[in-house]
Amino acid sequence: MNTTTRLFGSAALALTLGAPALHAADPDLLVYDYSGFEYPSFHSTYIAKNGDSPSFTFFGDEEEALQKVLSGFKVDVAHICAGSVNKWTDSGVLEPWDTSKITFYDDLDKNLTGEQVAGADEDVWFIPTDFGSTAISYNADKVPAEDVASLDVFLNPKYEGRTSIADNVDDAYALAYLATGVTDWRNITEEQFQAASAWLREAHKNLRTYWVDPAEVATLLATGEVLVAWTWNETLPTMVDEGFPIGFQRDAKEGSSLWLCGLVNLKDGPGSEEKVYDYANAFLDPSSTQALMDAGWGQANKPAMDALGPEALEAVGLGPTTTPVLAQLPLSVEWRQRHSDEFEKIKAGF
Repeated sequence: MNTTTRLFGSAALALTLGAPALHAADPDLLVYDYSGFEYPSFHSTYIAKNGDSPSFTFFGDEEEALQKVLSGFKVDVAHICAGSVNKWTDSGVLEPWDTSKITFYDDLDKNLTGEQVAGADEDVWFIPTDFGSTAISYNADKVPAEDVASLDVFLNPKYEGRTSIADNVDDAYALAYLATGVTDWRNITEEQFQAASAWLREAHKNLRTYWVDPAEVATLLATGEVLVAWTWNETLPTMVDEGFPIGFQRDAKEGSSLWLCGLVNLKDGPGSEEKVYDYANAFLDPSSTQALMDAGWGQANKPAMDALGPEALEAVGLGPTTTPVLAQLPLSVEWRQRHSDEFEKIKAGF
């Protein structure tokens, strides 16, 4: 997710050192987010009710954002991705949501909520808001369709030095687990982890680079430096608009992944708790659905998404798929740390 330079992508442009950048508006609500999610069209009902957008402050990395909060930085609500939820919850900085105040709670796509979102005590700490698919983007003029019928295209010596994977631990391990036959990472074993890590080490040898933001991977594809990449679905409409012969393969035999982000409610926030719920409801309101889709993201409000029709979803790479989907639902703190530590070793060539 990034936009214009979106989700993690615009994260690369966000301030990552010192005090977070601030986009000031309504002083009664401070939202902590990746740059690119502050657009008024994503929360128009909040503006209609309160007269202005919330104030936004931006982070470039969710671990960095959590450390700032732990050190005393006060915000009201944060927009993070599912892989970080358990660590934020365990840190003690969150309070559970009152789901009776979430207007569209019953409309949330059940495929996105998952068992671990509620937590062991059944408190709800994370409200899914937006999602996207991650799959193979490729130059359709130079890469035959049969070459991307399997995720093992990332190991194919034919494409040595012409592939790219996101510099993002969750996306990288989602790819590796799928490639090694795992479609649900919530109960992974040591053997499965080792197999996925070994696969990533082999894929590393073929890479041109790890891409950091969607603008970068689009450029790599457009210039021909990279022919095959593991990308978010927003790459598809972006490059179609640019007239590039982009292919987006979600039906590789091993499958594709689905990333998921949402809102967490910070304990002892400095602003209005009522406006925290106004903002969550605005993000999930059907009035925000098309705007999020225009940016390349799906909305967690299933009836609102269904109303757009299958052609609209297909155009942005969110249509139905016939192969497995690994949903990037929350991981345990221990497993996410192991992934992160191992990924850093792999990137360093170890």
